[in-house]
Amino acid sequence: MNTDKALLVDLYELTMAAAYFEHGIDCRATFELFVRHLPPQRSYLVAAGLDSALSYLENLHFTEDDVKFLRGQPAFHTVSTDFFDYLLGFRFQGDVRAVAEGTLVFAEEPLLQVTAPVLEAQIAETYLLSVIHHETLVASKAARVVQAAANRPVLEFGTRRAHGPEAGVRAARAACVGGCSATSNVLAGALYDLPLAGTAAHSWTQVFSDERRSFEALLETFPDTAILLVDTYDPLEGAKIAATLGIDVPGVRLDSGDMLEKSRHVREILDRHGRRATKIVASGDLNEYRIEELVAHGAPIDSFGVGTDLVTSRDVPALSVVYKLVETDHLGVVEPKTKFSEEKVYWPGRKQVFRFSRDGNYHHDLLACAKEEYPEASPLLEPVMEAGRRLAPAPPVKEIRARTLANLQRLPDAYRVLRDAPAYPVEKSAGLDRLLEEIRLQRLGTAKGSPQGGGR
Repeated sequence: MNTDKALLVDLYELTMAAAYFEHGIDCRATFELFVRHLPPQRSYLVAAGLDSALSYLENLHFTEDDVKFLRGQPAFHTVSTDFFDYLLGFRFQGDVRAVAEGTLVFAEEPLLQVTAPVLEAQIAETYLLSVIHHETLVASKAARVVQAAANRPVLEFGTRRAHGPEAGVRAARAACVGGCSATSNVLAGALYDLPLAGTAAHSWTQVFSDERRSFEALLETFPDTAILLVDTYDPLEGAKIAATLGIDVPGVRLDSGDMLEKSRHVREILDRHGRRATKIVASGDLNEYRIEELVAHGAPIDSFGVGTDLVTSRDVPALSVVYKLVETDHLGVVEPKTKFSEEKVYWPGRKQVFRFSRDGNYHHDLLACAKEEYPEASPLLEPVMEAGRRLAPAPPVKEIRARTLANLQRLPDAYRVLRDAPAYPVEKSAGLDRLLEEIRLQRLGTAKGSPQGGGR
């Protein structure tokens, strides 16, 4: 993947950076990245994208061509040469705390906390928002799909419908973080050591004048793994051909129509011809709702290939993710920060998320000031980068996937239903409440209570 991302920012990140530089504003700033509120279709999110975020920060730099381009932009015509010289030597030197990928998170809880010279932290905003948002969005969708499949493997097939090729690669990784068993994206497999899965397209069958011969040819080449797409013409006739080939058939795939009825008929045909070991794979505009219904009605489907709805999170294509300044530190003077514009108040100061459990299951979370301590709870934000360098290598995706599935098992059933789930309780500490009111009184001279728009 291309590591030269310095210009992949909104313009105002760089104009603010230039103004910070020109005015000698060198305070150390802490920004937190979080989701303001969860949409009704989501009762939890699966944190993802941290590996991509840290890779970006480690490699962030401006080339001579980058700086030459910026010099030529009208917005920078009044900026001194010293700023562009600074950019040529720019490196991110900040610290990062984050929740581990595969952690379940809820509204207002920081996924990422960046502490760095304000200019560095500002420049990173756009990319961090984009990558954490996208991968968390897809991982969260994948977790729902995997849950609906009820222990049947889910295969990610969505690159061709992703919002661009690079999005397809990141979506493949995020889908496996969320619980998918494999991806069809070969580059993602190579970059992230993901299991690969795939079958054959209708075009394979169409190239041959005879459907039987197309099946035989595929099995001759891939005797152990071939999945025969049986519904190019007539799915039941295709299943009969597959069942009577005289050689082992690892699996067949259905890609359209009434999956419940077709899968039952195909299973009956396969079993009647002694093909009980042949698996049925279903694909074609599937999502968690359709899969849940198929499973509930006992569809004899062994695995699901999910594409468009998964990599685009079609029912919830965007989250209200934000990156907000919560604290500055200038020469040891620490000032917590927030804003009070309508419906956009947020909690000030560096924070920690504490997760409380009961009988082995998650019970509630507490959003608190970073210095508070709750020994009976698990703190979620951990140091992952110091002075611009990772503290540990990225764990394998299979390890993150296992963490996701284990975390979901600890979330009570009521919060895992696909429709109309209640909001998981996220409480705010008394210390955090006091801090907000102190700032409100200082800035506005009034007290109005907590930020609006929390929960789901």
